[in-house]
Amino acid sequence: VQVVETGGGSVQAGDSLSLSCAASGRTFSAYRMGWFRQAPGKEREFVAAITWSSNSTYYADSVKGRFTISRDKTKNTGYLQMNSLKPEDTAVYYCAATNSWSYDRPKDYEYWGQGTQVTVSS
Repeated sequence: VQVVETGGGSVQAGDSLSLSCAASGRTFSAYRMGWFRQAPGKEREFVAAITWSSNSTYYADSVKGRFTISRDKTKNTGYLQMNSLKPEDTAVYYCAATNSWSYDRPKDYEYWGQGTQVTVSS
């Protein structure tokens, strides 16, 4: 499985941004897709995840109500819609895929994209 993120960029606080994650390789319905982020000097942290088959979603408390994860099974693509962005959302955002029951631990994800930078200025 390969995952490739697109989107990202520089925005002002309060703006919105959308990230996409295109998956290829094995049948992706067996996997869960997650979004993580890593700010300079900090550990990689969980942002959101979605179970590909059931559409169940999970969010970090810090983004709940502002970010929405979704997926289009026909396109094998996942999305992260980010609204009401804050400067503390600035980080490199990574898309990842796992076949694990876990959804919020980076070590449980086997496949990772290259990351895309999101910068939010005040």
